[in-house]
Amino acid sequence: MSLHMETHGHGPVPMVMLHGWAMHGGVLAPLVEALREHCTMHVVDLPGHGYSRDSDIPLEPRACVAAIAAITPPAIWLGWSMGGIIALTAALDMPQQVHALAMVCATPKFVRDENWPWGADDALVHQLALDLETDYHATLERFLALEAMGSADPRAELRHLRTLAFARGEPDLRVLQEGIRLLETSDQREALTNLTMPSAWIAGRRDRLVKPQAMQWSAEQSGGSFDEIAHAGHAPFFGYADAVAQALQPWLASTHAKVTP
Repeated sequence: MSLHMETHGHGPVPMVMLHGWAMHGGVLAPLVEALREHCTMHVVDLPGHGYSRDSDIPLEPRACVAAIAAITPPAIWLGWSMGGIIALTAALDMPQQVHALAMVCATPKFVRDENWPWGADDALVHQLALDLETDYHATLERFLALEAMGSADPRAELRHLRTLAFARGEPDLRVLQEGIRLLETSDQREALTNLTMPSAWIAGRRDRLVKPQAMQWSAEQSGGSFDEIAHAGHAPFFGYADAVAQALQPWLASTHAKVTP
């Protein structure tokens, strides 16, 4: 089975949008609405997630990039959370497909170590991987709670995330495990200086999973822009979609000029 992809909006700028772990493209609906006049958005359900649940494509960045590039035009690639790892891989490996890169609460390395103080706790991520084997639903609930932490109204955001997470059915356990391994092992920091296109790094100041300092460092390394949304958590498009869209405006304008004959 190929990937499920929906096209929204009628603006002049093409954009590929990628969701995070255990989610699906539908969670990005507030941002899709905010960008509808500016962009034509190709919103993908990653393998094993949402309506791509039965896809046999592995949740491996290069495999995902190849599959997505086959069904979408050259565009801005926007990745939220784990989707940012895939978007960054596309920018590095297939720059002809990526007019600009937008990283929303996403960094080149997710877990913390002695050389990366701004990552998530590696023990926590490893425990999530172990818990998936024994208590699938409780593990997803814990991760959703982590995503909601720091937002202006974490209880409301958790309820919203919980509803959205299963709106297209349960994600496949195999790819959830692959996704955790991806979050544990991915490290693209050294490659940031190789980016050849503009990049935007958009953080939520209250994000407890992806620290704004990590995104600011990444923006500096890649020569990109950095924006921090003051009251947002890990999912800034909930409640602050207009602020995310505003942070993207310079890249939308430059990409429009590039794609307009």
